Amino acid sequence: MITWMQRHKKWLVITIWISTIAFVGAGFVGWGSYEYGKQGGAVAVVGDREVSVEEYQQEYSNLYDQYSRMFGSMFNNELAEQLKLKDVAYRQVLQKNLIMAYGDSLGLDVTDEEVARELIKYQAFAKDGKFDKETYIKVLAQNKMTPKDFEASLKRNLLLQKVQTLFQVNPTSNEIENISKLLFLEDDITIKILSINDINVELKDDELKKYWEENKNSYMSEVSYDLQIKEIPLMNSNSSEDDIKAHYEKFKIDYKHEDGKIKSLEEAREQIIKDLDEKFTKTEALKIYLKLKKDEEKFETNQIFTESALPYSSENSTKIQELKESEIVKPFFENNKYYIVKLVKKNPSTVLAYENALSQVKIDFEKVLKTKKLEETATASLKDFKGEEISGITRESVTKISGLEQQEAAKFLNQLFSATTKEGMIKLDNKVVLYRINNSKMGDYNKTKDDVVKGTIIQLQEEELMLNLLKRLENTFTIQSSIQEKE
Repeated sequence: MITWMQRHKKWLVITIWISTIAFVGAGFVGWGSYEYGKQGGAVAVVGDREVSVEEYQQEYSNLYDQYSRMFGSMFNNELAEQLKLKDVAYRQVLQKNLIMAYGDSLGLDVTDEEVARELIKYQAFAKDGKFDKETYIKVLAQNKMTPKDFEASLKRNLLLQKVQTLFQVNPTSNEIENISKLLFLEDDITIKILSINDINVELKDDELKKYWEENKNSYMSEVSYDLQIKEIPLMNSNSSEDDIKAHYEKFKIDYKHEDGKIKSLEEAREQIIKDLDEKFTKTEALKIYLKLKKDEEKFETNQIFTESALPYSSENSTKIQELKESEIVKPFFENNKYYIVKLVKKNPSTVLAYENALSQVKIDFEKVLKTKKLEETATASLKDFKGEEISGITRESVTKISGLEQQEAAKFLNQLFSATTKEGMIKLDNKVVLYRINNSKMGDYNKTKDDVVKGTIIQLQEEELMLNLLKRLENTFTIQSSIQEKE
């Protein structure tokens, strides 16, 4: 996955004018080995604009969250490091400040009234359908932000939007019609699909051993953790009626029906009691935590877990993984229990012995041999191949190609209509498609596709304008950097 992500990084990273302030529920992501200049807490100065540590950190957090949403649990800090997301975030924040410096030079400004109008659009800050200052401050605090920092982010984004309006393009109807005909070309083709599943190879012991020797660093054991664990089950706080009422009055906004309406005290009672029990148990767990740190109390169990088998949430597993030996993580709540965990020892990943890696080595080497043989077969078959003839193929004809899944067909068609030769081969994940273009014609103009075509034209034109603008601004405004990445 990492190779694919590196290859396609420029498309995964949104480098256009504006990035969403993706803060609610996301929080900030850790930084690692970076040093910041001391002067004013700035990481750079672009023209007359200082780029603060907080602004840079917010850019990185948004970028990290973007990757996390795309790749889910597969994405982590290690992959972020390999992709050098800190460097990407730094370049993006400099680009945005170049654009804002340009806006400053044009006399563009954002007023407090404009910021206020933007604030009231956020449902996360609303109470009973209206903007609520107390809720606003509470939500920001939960996400480790202050109103000052958040409003500064809004102000920056609004200024970026104002600059963007200066470069808006509006394709003419003639441009849309002509580009539409090009985008929706129709081809009559002949194809033959060769699959890796139809290829047979022989695995020889000496070749397997040689392959493992050359790639042994790809066959590593999992990191494992020797842990000591203390479990504290949920305790009864014996909350009084006054306690329940007081808690409800203070936090009633947290108790809502699915339609957003606040529950009555009786409707919320069961959850309130549970929350009070959890709060009480947390206090007791913290007392035990302090005793464990002083060695006045002992852990109950000793267990060893591999990294993938840690039985806790992703967030809490990460906390454990980041511990140093003999450190204890603060109590965390899962499955109606508080857990206190001490890292006794972290066992690093090591190269697996050949015998232990053999099953995976066979799978990988077999795929290497089959892929090579598949390409050789495809090359030998390309001249004068006979296959299935399909008429009227367009970029949208994903359902017209039997033998390919829709995702494979979409990839094939994308490459087919980008090809510069009338015949050739297109490699998919486990297949090779031989193709021959027998006839091509311009697509019929379809007015219902105008919006799609117009959007494509605008995107391409704005990206080109953006690149040219940034190149010019880099030569116009001085950039002073006070950030250094450690070796």
